[in-house]
Order: sequence, then structure tokens, then C-alpha cells
Amino acid sequence: MENVVLTIHLLVTLALIGVVLLQRSEGGGLGMGGGGGAVAGRSAATALGKLTWVLGFGLFATSIALTVIAAEKSAGSSVLDRLSDAPARSPPADTQGDTGLGGSLLPPAAGDDAPLLPSAE
Repeated sequence: MENVVLTIHLLVTLALIGVVLLQRSEGGGLGMGGGGGAVAGRSAATALGKLTWVLGFGLFATSIALTVIAAEKSAGSSVLDRLSDAPARSPPADTQGDTGLGGSLLPPAAGDDAPLLPSAE
């Protein structure tokens, strides 16, 4: 079900991009003027304008549907729960043992007086 909604979502998105690019520029974007002034009324709704509204609503609806589907799939579980359920993996063979780089990336213990700067050895 999720794949079907996702496919519809992608098709609606591409159609919306195409319809917006096909529309005639009104010249009022980003404050570039374009005439009309403050007394300009609304222009007549064109077929592309109506299609933009329909595709925008479709994009909104499929976005909500994908959110609901994702929430149902992850109900009762957390990312941290999934990480704790994963089997512990041993480190690769080349990083086991002392490599001369300190071995661990954890900060030093409270009583450890080792230098914090790397040595030039």
C-alpha cells in the first residue's frame, strides 16, 4: 500500500512541477513589479490554475497518507528499540588489539592521568 501511495505522490509531484512551469508569469514574483498596482483585481481562473489547485490538494493528501502509513508501521517501536535488538557485532580483525592509536575512542576515566594530546610516536 505504501508503494502505491508513494508512486502516486511522485507522479502528482512531477505533474505539479510541470503545470507550474507551463503557467504564464504574472510578473509580480519577488516584488518585480509587473503593473496593476494596488487596485489590480484577481485574474480569471484558467484551466492550468485550477489544475494547480487540484494537484496541490492531491500532493497534500498523499503526504498525509504517507505520514499515517509510516506512523502505523512504527507504532510501539522506537529507533533505539531497534538498535538494542540488533545482535552485537565484533570489530573488524584489523582494529582488534592495540594499534598504537589508543584503542578506544571513549574519553579517559576520571583518575586517568594520560596526556590528552596525541604523541608524535
